[in-house]
Amino acid sequence: MSDSPPLRTGGQILVDQLRIQGCDRLFTVPGESFLAVLDALHDTPEIDTVVCRQEGGVTYMADADGKMTGRPGIAFVTRGPGAANASAGVHVAFQDSTPMILFVGDLDRGDRDREGFQEIDLPAFFAPISKWAARIDDARRIPEYVARAWRVATAGRPGPVVLAIPEDMLRDGVAVLDRPAVPPLVEEPDPGALAALFELLKEAAAPLAIVGGADWSPCAAHHFANFAARHGIPVAAAFRRQDAVANSCRVYAGNLGYGPNPKLQQRVRDADLLLVVGARLGESTTEGYSLIKPDHAGQTLVHVHPDPTELGRVYHADLPICADMSEFAQDVDAWMDPELVRFGAGDEAHAEWLEWSEPAARDGVVMDLGAAMKALRDTLPADTIVCNGAGNFSGWVHRYWRYTAMPSQLAPTCGSMGYGLPAAVAAALRFRDRQVLCVAGDGDFLMNGQELATAAQYGADLLVMVVDNASYGTIRMHQEREYPERLSATTLQNPDFAALARAYGGWAETVERTADFAPALARAQERRGIRLLHVKTDVEVISNQTTISAIREKSRTPA
Repeated sequence: MSDSPPLRTGGQILVDQLRIQGCDRLFTVPGESFLAVLDALHDTPEIDTVVCRQEGGVTYMADADGKMTGRPGIAFVTRGPGAANASAGVHVAFQDSTPMILFVGDLDRGDRDREGFQEIDLPAFFAPISKWAARIDDARRIPEYVARAWRVATAGRPGPVVLAIPEDMLRDGVAVLDRPAVPPLVEEPDPGALAALFELLKEAAAPLAIVGGADWSPCAAHHFANFAARHGIPVAAAFRRQDAVANSCRVYAGNLGYGPNPKLQQRVRDADLLLVVGARLGESTTEGYSLIKPDHAGQTLVHVHPDPTELGRVYHADLPICADMSEFAQDVDAWMDPELVRFGAGDEAHAEWLEWSEPAARDGVVMDLGAAMKALRDTLPADTIVCNGAGNFSGWVHRYWRYTAMPSQLAPTCGSMGYGLPAAVAAALRFRDRQVLCVAGDGDFLMNGQELATAAQYGADLLVMVVDNASYGTIRMHQEREYPERLSATTLQNPDFAALARAYGGWAETVERTADFAPALARAQERRGIRLLHVKTDVEVISNQTTISAIREKSRTPA
């Protein structure tokens, strides 16, 4: 007769399941509601526990870790305000298709529905922004719930799962068997669908691919780039998916989203065959569903996605293909069709992108961010991991940085501010042998700048560039377009960011002139640990393409 399993607390069972599923790191702000988990982690050296300074930082770091590993990023926070703070990162993971599991310590089961201390109906609260939200009321079912959460978070279109864990349930001592590790599900593309795709390519005059998104991987990046380059198909990256193929690929055409190359936009309009792989074709990538319309009259759409519920959800797909991204990319790379003539458009589109992504001097600009990005590009390793949140400052990064190895871009497609620094901390801990760069706006940085304390505590090596124009720049730009010269709620009074970095034990300099940036960067690269460049810019230069004066002048010109 087999031995019965030993008695364990719910907290110990939960930590054991995470270890079995392959979790090697989690992010948390501790709470009294899950002390039993923290106690179990004390005896589980296989799991690195990273203590953050705010729950938004916790889930941003977990999202970044999920993007980098392809495994669920694991986060623990407490109920009430902790859960509310953490919801921002859950929303990012949902819209970015990132695998994540958030555990939220909950009040005792017997106190539910009394509006107890920090009580929230957690499954109801998180249901709209997660793939699955539930509560574990029985410690015996923890292995079942964790295994299911792992599967839901990673299968089809990846995304976040939220599990509420009552405090008293975690203290219960029970005997239960562990669940084995959940293997990945791999959906191979239908051979008939692949044959149909190549027939469409043979009939096309101007095909174009849009890539990056759910289930994308280094394997998919490598094989899809081979396929596209061999056939001369221009490859555009979906919004903030610029590392989906190496930008050195001879057919890489640039990125879609906010402020793309007008020549690339025209190529999308002129395409007769759109091959969309991994991307959902969301609002940002499609410029509000206008660059590519949901019914795309005159264009044939082949949509490849790992989740069947995404195919046909918004966009009519002439040829829907449900498949694992790596499997699809490997199959099209291996498919040989001697009748398919190579297109010349891919090389032309790449040449257009090279020209577009080369900064040109802007007259009268004291601190030119284009020149700063060029200096960063020339100085830092090609495989640098670049992290940013939301704001007009990111337009310079997206336009002028050239991404190579995947993963090397960590940026929220949902446009969430405050993401860049926590993501950079997670990247610096995950890849200690690679350069990590965080580019943040002033408003963006101050939403989670306290995570410099986390970076310092764990010896993270990262370079931070804070772009300070004393404004919420994106909103100021929209404000000037809609209500020119009527400033309201967009001006900021900022701290000395260099002094702030020094307070966390870092090295920092303030840069106010273009000529001073490269020497300051060189000094930063002579050091390790936290290094911060406080770059002061003029709000007049509101984006990499226009100025406030130009926006105002355009608003005065009759239509």
